[in-house]
Amino acid sequence: MSHKVELEIGGRTLEIEAGKLAKQANGAVTVRLGDSMVISTVCADTEPRVGFDFFPLTVEYREKAYSAGKIPGGFFKREGRPSEKEILSARIIDRPIRPLFPDDFRGETQCINFIISHDQQNDTDVLALIGTAAAITISDIPISKSVAGVRVGRIDGEFVIFPTIDQFDECDLNIVMAGSADAITMVEGGSREVSEEDLIQALMFGHDHIKKILEKIEELRKMCGKEKFEYTPVSIDETLISRVKELAGNKFDEANRIVDKESRRNRKKEIQNEIIEALAEEFEDSEGDIKNVLHDIDSEAARAMILKEEKRIDGRGPDDVREITCEVGFLPRTHGSAIFTRGQTQALVAVTLGTKYDEQRLDELEGESTKSYMLHYNFPPFSTGETKPIRGTNRREIGHGNLAERSLLPIVPNEEAFPYTLRVVSDIMESNGSSSMASVCGGSLAMMDAGVPIKTAVAGIAMGLIKSDDKTVVLTDILGDEDHFGDMDFKVAGTTEGVNAIQMDIKITGLDIDTMRMALDKARTARLHILDKMNATISKHRDQLSQFAPRIITIKINPSKIGDVIGPGGKVIRSIVEETGAKIDINDDGTVLIASSDGEAGRAAVARVKALTEEAEMDKVYNGIVRRVTDFGAFVEILPGTDGLVHISELDTQRVNKVEDICRVGDRMEVKVINIDRDGKIRLSRKALLQGDDRRPSHSRKG
Repeated sequence: MSHKVELEIGGRTLEIEAGKLAKQANGAVTVRLGDSMVISTVCADTEPRVGFDFFPLTVEYREKAYSAGKIPGGFFKREGRPSEKEILSARIIDRPIRPLFPDDFRGETQCINFIISHDQQNDTDVLALIGTAAAITISDIPISKSVAGVRVGRIDGEFVIFPTIDQFDECDLNIVMAGSADAITMVEGGSREVSEEDLIQALMFGHDHIKKILEKIEELRKMCGKEKFEYTPVSIDETLISRVKELAGNKFDEANRIVDKESRRNRKKEIQNEIIEALAEEFEDSEGDIKNVLHDIDSEAARAMILKEEKRIDGRGPDDVREITCEVGFLPRTHGSAIFTRGQTQALVAVTLGTKYDEQRLDELEGESTKSYMLHYNFPPFSTGETKPIRGTNRREIGHGNLAERSLLPIVPNEEAFPYTLRVVSDIMESNGSSSMASVCGGSLAMMDAGVPIKTAVAGIAMGLIKSDDKTVVLTDILGDEDHFGDMDFKVAGTTEGVNAIQMDIKITGLDIDTMRMALDKARTARLHILDKMNATISKHRDQLSQFAPRIITIKINPSKIGDVIGPGGKVIRSIVEETGAKIDINDDGTVLIASSDGEAGRAAVARVKALTEEAEMDKVYNGIVRRVTDFGAFVEILPGTDGLVHISELDTQRVNKVEDICRVGDRMEVKVINIDRDGKIRLSRKALLQGDDRRPSHSRKG
């Protein structure tokens, strides 16, 4: 038996239905908005996964091509590995869902979302988040509360709930957020230099709608929710915990006061090895449990130092930003480059300029499109002093790269102002907190170094939180360890005018608006400080592009002449490319983009295109070729593919009885344009050049 709840939201009906599909899963629902529909399922084991000291949760988001009436491209004609959009959507679901599960639950859990209908207007990522939360809520999996999500846009100053895909380009703010009934738990999105207070208002607007969706999920739970199962909790022997605490004493408190990361890490490793060795006989085969207890002791010591002393493990105060250094033009052959270093986090960023041929082509459910700006983020293991296999781009790299790309997008010039394809690559050289925000800063510097005409610099900062029952401390520019043992990771990127991108994840039950406002205010102060440091290195884009970058020349031709440039089967344009080495791209409106790193080659290509597309001008004299002779006159080609009529009366100042007395096919003749009618027909005259001039016009016969 199926059960359904409905909610009118944003002028549309949101439907959540259970009991129709995937009934063998622990929980399953379909969510529909417009004609977009997703099925969300969850399955979990009651027994803990052996050998795992963390919660083994996997979240999948997969788009079915049939959902939009498409057949997949490629040889195999079936869906392949997840796209970047699918990976980013899975991360959006995972982040607010993971904290819902009990700390001692280790049963392997899998959330799978299939997009089974897509109307190309209502995006499905947030629908899958709602579906996953609803599926877990009605399932027998033990969670204490539920969450829901919404997308919030702003168009012409008005907030819009669940903006359509067509409306995305109109939005100066577009964020996805999740929350419980009493707090916000996740934020992800971009904006165009929006103020911090406007962001707060958007979050409050979104949270009001989250509460309404949660009411419907609770209504569905009452209809068909299962009784929560009893699971085998993961626990550690209390005697072992007591002995580890006894041996650890205040050693971790002392270690956390070592400022240097490597020295601090080495000391903690010494403490860990000493205690494991001391307890090896007493607690055989318990090394994993000992490490877990030591981790908790270490975390408690670091948190207590911040809460009680407002002193951090690297010696800074809560609001202090680490030392910053910037350098541009570091790489000699790239089109632009920068090194941005903040403390022990360092990004080497390179910019490459390309042509329209270098655009990324996307084939998504929403339709085919191209992308002329992209940012790619790489996190090699040496950046943290580790050895790990490199096996392609992982989900973390895609997520961090997307955040940095979104942060810089509002300052990237449009195609009319800068007709280049732009690729930014951030390779992390060192990491100790917020490498994605270092990529934003480095990307901004590298674009200026490349001569990309951006209007202003962009900087990013990561904020943290340590919260106890009676005290809350917001941390500016968090370290990797502070991200690990803290309660929040809140990344904010923007300009001096406002915020371009935000990403927030929390480990506690939720974040109230007042704390979020405090974090945004402190982030703005830090952002302005970083921008001052960046502007001291380079404050505006370079006037000239790198000598190694392609030069793009834009000319406009009559659209009717496009065929003349392309030629039959592309023969003409291929010959120009082969002879000059330039790349040529022609738009339907007659805009021709000619790109070449060799200035002479570019100018040669321009001359060839202009020669093919030149149009006749009134009163201009041309030395043409007679192409056809009739009783009433001669047709003379004055430009490639363009001819005009010299009427018999315009051939000479004297009466002409027969056209052949003056010219024959193949003769060259100097003529003047005397008329171009509205249909483009051209009238020429040889006589006009004879009148009032003793000089005879040029006229030569072939042979």
